[in-house]
Amino acid sequence: MSITLPNPIPARMKGVNRAEICDVNFVEFVKAWHGHVDARPAPHESILEGSALDAHGFRELLESQLISRHLDLMARVLRVQNKVFYTIGSSGHEGNAMVARLTRHTDPAFLHYRSGGFMAERFRKLPGMDPIMDSALSFAASKDDPASGGRHKVWGSKPLWVLPQTSTIASHLPKALGTAVAIETGRRIGHSLPIPDDSIAICSFGDASANHATAQTAFNAAAWTAYQKLPAPVLFVCEDNGIGISVKTPTGWIANRFRHVPGLDYFFADGLDLANGYGEVQRAVEHCRRTRRPTFLHLKTTRIMGHAGTDFEIEWRSIEELCAVEATDPLLRSAGIALESGVMSKDDLIELYEATRTKCFAAAEEADRRPKLQTLDEVVAPLAPYTPDAVRAEAERAPDAQRRLEVFGSEAKLPENQPPRHLAIQINNALHDQFAKYPDTLLFGEDVAQKGGVYTVTKGLYKAFGPRRVFNTLLDETMIFGLAQGFANMGMLPVPEIQYLAYFHNAGDQIRGEASSLQFFSNDQFRNPMVVRMAGLGYQRGFGGHFHNDNSIAALRDIPGLVVGCPSRGDDAARMLRTLMALAKVDGRVSIFLEPIALYMTKDLYEPGDGLWLTQYPAPGESMTLGEGRTYGDGEDVVIVTYGNGVPMSLRAARRIEQAHGWKTKVIDLRWLVPLSDAYIVEHTKNARRIIVVDEGRRSAGVGEGVITALAEGGLGATPLERVVGADTYTPLAGAAFAVIPADDDIVAAADRLATR
Repeated sequence: MSITLPNPIPARMKGVNRAEICDVNFVEFVKAWHGHVDARPAPHESILEGSALDAHGFRELLESQLISRHLDLMARVLRVQNKVFYTIGSSGHEGNAMVARLTRHTDPAFLHYRSGGFMAERFRKLPGMDPIMDSALSFAASKDDPASGGRHKVWGSKPLWVLPQTSTIASHLPKALGTAVAIETGRRIGHSLPIPDDSIAICSFGDASANHATAQTAFNAAAWTAYQKLPAPVLFVCEDNGIGISVKTPTGWIANRFRHVPGLDYFFADGLDLANGYGEVQRAVEHCRRTRRPTFLHLKTTRIMGHAGTDFEIEWRSIEELCAVEATDPLLRSAGIALESGVMSKDDLIELYEATRTKCFAAAEEADRRPKLQTLDEVVAPLAPYTPDAVRAEAERAPDAQRRLEVFGSEAKLPENQPPRHLAIQINNALHDQFAKYPDTLLFGEDVAQKGGVYTVTKGLYKAFGPRRVFNTLLDETMIFGLAQGFANMGMLPVPEIQYLAYFHNAGDQIRGEASSLQFFSNDQFRNPMVVRMAGLGYQRGFGGHFHNDNSIAALRDIPGLVVGCPSRGDDAARMLRTLMALAKVDGRVSIFLEPIALYMTKDLYEPGDGLWLTQYPAPGESMTLGEGRTYGDGEDVVIVTYGNGVPMSLRAARRIEQAHGWKTKVIDLRWLVPLSDAYIVEHTKNARRIIVVDEGRRSAGVGEGVITALAEGGLGATPLERVVGADTYTPLAGAAFAVIPADDDIVAAADRLATR
C-alpha cells in the first residue's frame, strides 16, 4: 500500500525535521483528497466492502492512531524544551491498535516501545481512563505517572494488565511465553487465576529483535511446548517495519523464517491498512484463544520519523527513500479510508486531527507542572520492599499438621523427629514442608522431577506432589527464568532450579533486566515473587572444573533488589528457605538460594566420623531474619568473617590458630550475601583485635570486598586485617582447583602474618 502525496511537499521541505514533514503530509493529503462517496455505512456495517472492520470500530481505531501520532509529535517538540524525556515513537506502528481492540484488557500484554496505538485503544476497555494524560505523565517522568511513578517512560497499566517493559531487546518474550504456560498451569493445579481462564498472553517486538538469541529461546520453547501438545496461548506479534535502527531486515526474512516453523501458527496482517488488516488480526487472536497454541502474527508496519529523536535519518538515508517511506504512513491510509467510506469529511478529519494535537500538548504542559522524583528514598521506594514483622510471621506460620503427616508418612517420620542430617537432606525436608504449606508452589528445572536433581536434593517431591507441581524443563536457563516470571505473574510461587551457578550467567538478564526490575519500573504494582535454587561454589571433589566449581558471586551482588542467601549447614538452610518463601509471598521479592555443592553431603567437621556438620531439622515455626548471620565462639583476639564453604574451613583453622597463638577466636557466618548486612558485620567485629576475611570467591569483585568496605565505613579500618580469597582465574579440573581457591592452611597463614604486625 502506498499513498500519492501532493507533489511539491517533500522537495520543498528537504531541510525540515522529518516529524514536521509527516505532520504536514497528513493535513495536505486530506485537503488534496477528491472523490465521490455513494453511501455512508451504518456504524455496524463494514467500513469498506469486504472488510471485517465495521464503521464504528474504524472510527475508534482512527482516534487511537491519532492519539499515538500526536504523542510522538509532542515528544519531539517538547524534548528540546526539556519537558519530555523520551522520543522513541510509535509512528508507522499505529496499526497495532487492532491487536488491542481484538483482545481483552485481561489478556496480559508485554509490549515493545512502539505500542502507542495499542495502549490508546486498550484504554477504551475500562471507562474513565485517559490514555493521553497517563502517557504524558510518563513522557514527563512525573512521579504522578501511574505506570512507573516517574522512573522510566514505559507502556504499562495495572488495571489494563500491561506489564511495564523498558527499552528491551526481546528479553520480554520468555516471560510472555511463561505467562501463557502459567495460565494453563494455574487451572490444572486448582490455582485461582487473577484473570479469566481463557486469557492469552500478548507479546510484541520488532523484526530486528526477532533475531536476538533471547527471542529465539522463546520461539524454540514455544514450539517445544506445542510439539508435546501442551497448551501455551501466547500471541507473538512481530511488528515488521523492515529496519532495526539503521540496519535493514532482508526483504521477506520474517515471513520466510517463521511461516513454516513447526509449533508456531503463522498469520500475516497488513498493519498499514485498518480495513484490510483487521480480519487477519482477528483470525490470529481467535485462533490463539481457541486452540491455546503459540501463534505468530506477522504485522506489516513501517517506521517514520526515525528510530528516536536523536536519529537524523537524512544523514544516512536518501531523500528519495525517506519520501517513499513516508508515503506508506498508515495514518494517510486511514484518512483515505475515512474519506472513501464517507464516515468523515475533510473538515471532520482536520478537526479531529487538530483537536487531538491540542489535547496531547495540553496534557504534556500539565504533566510538566506535576512533581518529579527528587530524593533517593523516593526513587528506590518500590525497588526492594521489606516488611520484616510480616515476613517473620509468615515464615513462622507452620504448614497444616495433617498435610505434613500425609507428605512425610507418619509422626515418627517427620523430619524434626529424625536424627541429625546433612545439608542436602535438610533442604529436601524443607522443600517438602514448603510445598505442603503453599499449594501454589511449583518446582521446575533440568532433571529435578523423577531423578530428583543431579544431587538428589529434590528427591521425592515429584512423587509427593505430582507432575503438575514438580516437572522437568527443556535445557534452557533463559526459559526456566521466563517460566518463573510467568508463574509469578499469575500469582503462583515458583521455585526454579538452575543446576549450577555457572549456568546462571547464560540467562542473567532475565533476573537483572526483567524479574528484579519489575517492582521498580511498575512502582510496585507488579511483582515477580520467586525463590531460585542454585547449586554452586567450589571444592566439589571428583567432578570439578569451572562449570561445576564456579565462585562468581559478583554477577549476583550487582543486581538491584535481589536477595541472595547462602547456608552452610542444614538447619540454617531450612530456616533460610522458610524466610525466602515468606519474603516472596509477603513482599513479592526475587531471591536466590545459593547451595554449596561441596557441603551437600558433608557430615564431619574436624575428624572423619565426628558427625559435627550434621544438624537437627528445625521444628516448624522457626525462621531466620534477613541479614542475620551466625557466630561460633565469642573470642576477640581474631574474628574470621566468611560464608558457605568458608565456614567449616574457618572453624577448623580457628582451632589450629587457638593452639598456635593462644588466641580466642570467633567465626562469623554471614549467611546473607546480598544485601550484605553492614550493621551485623560491624556489630560482631567492633571489638576485634584482628580480622580475617575468608572469601572463596575471586579477589576482584568478591563478597570480601563488600565486607572490607563495611568494616572501613564502620570505623574499623585501623584494625589489622588479612583477606584470604580465591584467585582471579577460572577453576581448573582435578587437584589443580585447590591451587586457586582458599584452604584451611591459607587461613592459618593469614593469622601467622597478623601475629607479626
